[in-house]
Amino acid sequence: MTEAAVERAAEVLTPYCRARDVLDRVGDKWSVYVITMLGERTLRFSELKRNIHVITQRMLTVTLRGLERDGLVERTVHPGYPARVDYALTPMGESLLDTMRALLTWSVEHVDEIDTARRHYDHTKPATTNP
Repeated sequence: MTEAAVERAAEVLTPYCRARDVLDRVGDKWSVYVITMLGERTLRFSELKRNIHVITQRMLTVTLRGLERDGLVERTVHPGYPARVDYALTPMGESLLDTMRALLTWSVEHVDEIDTARRHYDHTKPATTNP
């Protein structure tokens, strides 16, 4: 890693780094679900809701609006009664897919190890209210 790359990466740790906002958005658990699903194909709101059955309608709406605002998702309204609304990844959203899929793959591959580490930690560390 070059010195400039190290400095740039360290900026993420500062309180005023704009990249932290981006990481907050794309690292949000609901954003991960939505981006991954839209990576397969364009979907309607109801299809997203049905496939992410544990998300509330409000949270899905908030997530989609945030992703749209950040330029990762495009919302298309088709006239008619009732109006049809489709959601699709933008080119920038698509550019995130490989990274997102790699993170998901890593998570699946290591979930058992993480569960074991958590059980070990919970069993050996006293419960405290302070970090």
